[in-house]
Amino acid sequence: MNDDEILIKCAYVNTSSYRFKTMIAIGVSIKTPKEISEDAEIRTNHISKVLSELKNEELVVCINEEARKGRLYKLTDDGVVVLNKLLSSVNK
Repeated sequence: MNDDEILIKCAYVNTSSYRFKTMIAIGVSIKTPKEISEDAEIRTNHISKVLSELKNEELVVCINEEARKGRLYKLTDDGVVVLNKLLSSVNK
């Protein structure tokens, strides 16, 4: 992903506090939607929608898509880059 694509993805995540909180909650871990919901302090029904949006942008991936319950999510490599960029701009 080049710098322009990173900035576009950062803007996309930054326009929604739910997307930003979800990515922070996942971080470098692998988590279920329930864990993400608890860590981000966002209701589970909202997390499902946000995870779907982030999956479409290829920032998050479900590593056991076939499971009906207990799906596990993690950030993609691009997702980690975007999160680090956002966090570094917040900490300035």
